Amino acid sequence: MKEQILLEIIKNRLDNSSYIGDDCAYLEELNIFITQDTLVEDVHFSRHTISPYLLGRKSVSVNLSDIAAALAVPKYITVSLSVPKLIKENFADELYRGINDICKEYNVNVIGGDITGGEKIVISVCAIGKKVSEYITSRSFAQKGDYILVTGNFGASAAGFHSLSNFLYAEECLINAHLNPAPRIKEASIISKLINKNIAAMDCSDGLVDALYKISLSSKHSVNIDINKVPVLQELKNYTKRNNIDYKKLVKWGGEDYELMLCVDEKTYKNLNSELFTPIGRVLNKDNNPSIIITDENKKEYITKEIFEKNSYNHF
Repeated sequence: MKEQILLEIIKNRLDNSSYIGDDCAYLEELNIFITQDTLVEDVHFSRHTISPYLLGRKSVSVNLSDIAAALAVPKYITVSLSVPKLIKENFADELYRGINDICKEYNVNVIGGDITGGEKIVISVCAIGKKVSEYITSRSFAQKGDYILVTGNFGASAAGFHSLSNFLYAEECLINAHLNPAPRIKEASIISKLINKNIAAMDCSDGLVDALYKISLSSKHSVNIDINKVPVLQELKNYTKRNNIDYKKLVKWGGEDYELMLCVDEKTYKNLNSELFTPIGRVLNKDNNPSIIITDENKKEYITKEIFEKNSYNHF
């Protein structure tokens, strides 16, 4: 079953599906954001390539990234863990050392969870964030003329994953990008203080094009980016050149970069620190059949539904 089909079934079956669709659900009566991500062994990670300590950190980071996309402040998490019978005590100790360390870095508290047995390791984290801005984010809030901004760089995590999976040498920054991502809490805080209206935002955990596609689809606005303006590490270019890989493919479709994508007006854009936020394109017209256009020098690539479904990350 395709992920999108399952999501449609869920939405159609629920009496109220209005909270479903963005990185976080905003509960106005409680003034909080809530999100949940799950990491499954041999789907999202392998014990052969990630240590228990880094797995603990990453399981929290991916959720804090969603809180950042909501421009909220992370406050609490719950951790549900399923493990096989033969798992060693040291695994659990190192896993929770990683969880504890990253929680300390972002002033987050673990307040509970659940523990069960299972055939594979499954870690499911629920994160709760406090609303601190007058405004909120949603994929549907993109407006014509908005600048499309991103934090950080793209493709590094995918290159790190490729190297680990194929036992190839890669620079440490690429490995770290995959195993130990950093949620963009600082950048979210900066944006939250500058905006004067609701904005479109999400994290790029499933890929740069995935974020563009979902913002375009939700807002019904076409978008255009210049792929050569997307920030990349020189180490990524070196790695892909050594291994005969198109680095732009990793940038577009690689995923697990955990960077933010934001659509902001010109006033907000001009007040931002250019070292933290990079403009890569603009939001275009609103219509019933929005286009995702990727410009590469004199060429234009149009991302159709078929191209998206073929190349996007599949959680199944």
